[in-house]
Amino acid sequence: MKSPLLGLVVWSLLLQLLQPGLAFWNSQISQNCHNGSYEITVLMMNNYAFQESLESLKTAVNKGLDIVKQRLQEAALYVTVNATFIHSDGLIHKSGDCRSSTCEGLDLLREIARQKRMGCALMGPSCTYSTYQMYLDTELNYPMISAGSFGLSCDYKETLTRMMSPARKLMYFLVDFWKASNLPFKSFSWNTSYVFKNGTESEHCFWYINALEAGVSYFSQVLGFKEMLRGNEELQKILKDPNRRSNVIVMCGTPQTMESLKIDWTATEDTVIILVDLFNNYYFEENATAPDYMKNVLVLTLPPGNSTINTSLSKESLQEFSDFALAYLDGILLFGHMLKTFLRNGENTTAHKFAHAFRNLTFEGSTGPVTLDDSGDIDNTMVLLYTSVDTKKFKPLLFYDTRINQTTPIDTHPTFIWKNHRLPHDIPGLGPHILLIAVCTLAGVVVLILLIALLVLRKYKKDNELRQKKWSHIPPEKILPLETNETNHVSLKIDDDKKRDTVQRLRQCKYDQKLLQSDFYNLTKFYGTVKLDTRIFGVIEYCERGSLRLRNCVLNDTISYPDGTFMDWEFKISVLYDIAKGMSYLHSSKIEVHGRLKSTNCVVDSRMVVKITDFGYNSILPPKKDLWTAPEHLRQASTSQKGDVYSFGIIAQEIIMRRETFYTLSCRDQKEKIFRVEHPDGLKPFRPDLFLETAEEKELEVYLLVKNCWEEDPEKRPDFKKIENTLAKIFGLFHDQKNESYMDTLIRRLQLYSRNLEHLVEERTQLYKAERDRADRLNFMLLPRPVVQSLKEKGIVEPELYEEVTVYFSDIVGFTTICKYSTPMEVVDMLNDLYKSFDQIVDHHDVYKVETIGDAYVVASGLPTRNGNRHAIDISKMALDILSFIGTFELEHLPGLPVWIRIGVHSGPCAAGVVGIKMPRYCLFGDTVNTASRMESTGLPLRIHMSSSTIAILKRVQCQFLYEMRGETYLKGKGTETTYWLTGMKDQEYNLPTPPTVENQQRLQAEFSDMITNSLQKRQATGIKSRKPARVASYKKGTLEYLQLNTTDQDSTYF
Repeated sequence: MKSPLLGLVVWSLLLQLLQPGLAFWNSQISQNCHNGSYEITVLMMNNYAFQESLESLKTAVNKGLDIVKQRLQEAALYVTVNATFIHSDGLIHKSGDCRSSTCEGLDLLREIARQKRMGCALMGPSCTYSTYQMYLDTELNYPMISAGSFGLSCDYKETLTRMMSPARKLMYFLVDFWKASNLPFKSFSWNTSYVFKNGTESEHCFWYINALEAGVSYFSQVLGFKEMLRGNEELQKILKDPNRRSNVIVMCGTPQTMESLKIDWTATEDTVIILVDLFNNYYFEENATAPDYMKNVLVLTLPPGNSTINTSLSKESLQEFSDFALAYLDGILLFGHMLKTFLRNGENTTAHKFAHAFRNLTFEGSTGPVTLDDSGDIDNTMVLLYTSVDTKKFKPLLFYDTRINQTTPIDTHPTFIWKNHRLPHDIPGLGPHILLIAVCTLAGVVVLILLIALLVLRKYKKDNELRQKKWSHIPPEKILPLETNETNHVSLKIDDDKKRDTVQRLRQCKYDQKLLQSDFYNLTKFYGTVKLDTRIFGVIEYCERGSLRLRNCVLNDTISYPDGTFMDWEFKISVLYDIAKGMSYLHSSKIEVHGRLKSTNCVVDSRMVVKITDFGYNSILPPKKDLWTAPEHLRQASTSQKGDVYSFGIIAQEIIMRRETFYTLSCRDQKEKIFRVEHPDGLKPFRPDLFLETAEEKELEVYLLVKNCWEEDPEKRPDFKKIENTLAKIFGLFHDQKNESYMDTLIRRLQLYSRNLEHLVEERTQLYKAERDRADRLNFMLLPRPVVQSLKEKGIVEPELYEEVTVYFSDIVGFTTICKYSTPMEVVDMLNDLYKSFDQIVDHHDVYKVETIGDAYVVASGLPTRNGNRHAIDISKMALDILSFIGTFELEHLPGLPVWIRIGVHSGPCAAGVVGIKMPRYCLFGDTVNTASRMESTGLPLRIHMSSSTIAILKRVQCQFLYEMRGETYLKGKGTETTYWLTGMKDQEYNLPTPPTVENQQRLQAEFSDMITNSLQKRQATGIKSRKPARVASYKKGTLEYLQLNTTDQDSTYF
């Protein structure tokens, strides 16, 4: 165990050392793949799956280069094609294990980055560990060709091409072969398998078996049973076990692997072993014979190829190369094929398209045409061999084309070792005769079940007709919907619990006349039953105020009441008294027990009388566990009168506390409450909160009564007759103590009720006003105040023409370039940070912010409220404040980068109005808006560009603004006009940034991208991820010399 742990530690340390180099690989490495010189970089790494020397691989690569050069010359493409061999000299990678090449691959990538020796493509490692780690820790934007990388973790890599069959292709064959049931020698599908793994497999076998072992693999998900056999002992044990669950075993290896297992085939004649040996040409040699230990084995392999496409590759020259070396050679030919295709079409070989083009194609390989699928994996034809009992030779049984996933049988009458020369069933003991017996038995059972079902259905229909006639007492036309305003003594109600009941259970019960006989003031009246469609419903009295818990104000704790209102102690006692009277009558009647008493079936009628409903369901519905259920009934489902008393105690606590059901500070979860009641811990049982210490003298007796109702011992609980008498005594004391008549009590309650309504109206009115004011504030942020008021009063806003307004436009210089080097979130944060500050400046002036479009900021003054000549003054002062703020603004994600804006201002007539119904906008129309936009686009950075009309207005006012003439400026659509620069005010000092010179602008235009790159590198070097915005005038600190500025008349300001 020490060696793997040490390997993991060294691996993680080496990955940390490689990270700087890999970052350099992603950002700085350039390809040697242009100007007529094209290279492929070959990673020379020791491979432990195929014992092939690096010199042999180098020879195969050079042979491939010779063929590529010849083909390019034949296509009249005279370019240089070379291979760069990258070796690793680190001792850490020579441990003899494929896993060590994980670090070796990353180390070689760092070496390529350091030497800048990356070619057009990369001939990568064959080890799955290394390939997967390279894709995990780097961004390989180049095509990589691998002679190996068999594992599932290397599937579906966008730039990876595998020249040897991966594990995915093997699973496709096995699943297709397992499910095949129409082959001449296999007439039923398989659904089970064992997979043998002893830890001595070669690398490609390791990854093949590892893929079959994975629970998420295609093979594992399709099969109904799959089990791993680890080691020779488990294999021998399964072969000798007559109760094994499968006759099929999959393993990977060679005939020598089978010989080393020393299997006794006499006891395992029905066993089928699938031996995966793809890269072995021994089976096709003329003198190859099949030994006895191979007679129960089907070998899956690849047939040898025939070289017919190139005279430079004779059959003798190919024999010196193994399949592994030929994969390298084919990889070079693939590179040459893609290079010829792109050069012939005049396309760029360093582009993204080239890296993703090594898939879904066919090219001429060393042994014939080579096809790659749309994932970049090689497609070929696998062959399944069997041992002929006549000739002791290996013969092909079938072919499997991985390109179209199709099996083609070759030998329709194979001479198998198995019985009748057919493959056995995968489950021991099953065969065609067993299946026939099972099918016949199953068919007989199905027929018998159908006959029984028909008889039961016939009896069911007859009983249903009789039951419906017996239950249907009320004509359906007398049942009125609850939504109608018509009065009727019969209304429809379907209980929630009865909704979940089935008609079958209802039909099994006998009609109980006791429900019709129950008629009491505090019980809902049962009128009978009615048939609607095909179902039977009970019809009971409808109480319009709903239940205590769901609709009535008694337990609705979301409603607040002032002190002294009708929700006083006397009213609560009255509610409890009504419930007690109803239950007392119920227990003394023939119904005897309720069984489902809770606050949801205590309903209130229009006269504020509490009535009990949902009684008499015990013969229909099973007992239910909830917060009202007594502890003894939680432990054993049943009903009793003492259980109803416990339920009354829980309801009483709800009424007294006006809280949730079973309210307690120590527990909030309903399921936990039920569990703690059912399983008491200690001497004191778990009950809801009822604080005797804080109770008044008049409340104490009721508190003690409630606590007696939920005693743990049912015999200690009072009956409802005693509860009724106690509450009647308490209720009578209220009138004796107050010495008032019933009429006085009625008047007092009406007064309290009126006072409570006034309180509720006042409370709801305050909530309405607060919500209305909040909505108005939101509307005033979206539209001007006069427009909002017009919409509220009239529903429309009439368009209006303004004789003279001033419009302001500004945008950020170089915004497109900044966006190119910023993430979308950084751009949004930048604009939000900038324009929030602009909005704060706008709030201090009599102006209206029209909108922001991208980086453009539009403001107008003089509308929708006219302000004389003040519109030009306010816009000018606002522009000076914004320009002064820009001099101190710095981007959060690009420290040190200056932010410049262009400002344009124009005055003139304008039309304005609200456009649209959804998301309405207050829009401006007219030539004034277009001219203001032209003033901004023809202006200069850090300048306020004004038209002559605006300057003329400023000359007429008392405020003395400072400005200078720019000269004649061409405005698109307007011609040449005289424009001005606004530079300040005479009596007020603005800390305005100095505008750049023409020369400085040109230098900034050329170097702006480099400045952004340097700023990003600076941020990365200092490790800044997020910081609060800093307002520093960086351009005034001398960091950029060409920002020391001068005035100019040049209007070329575009980046």
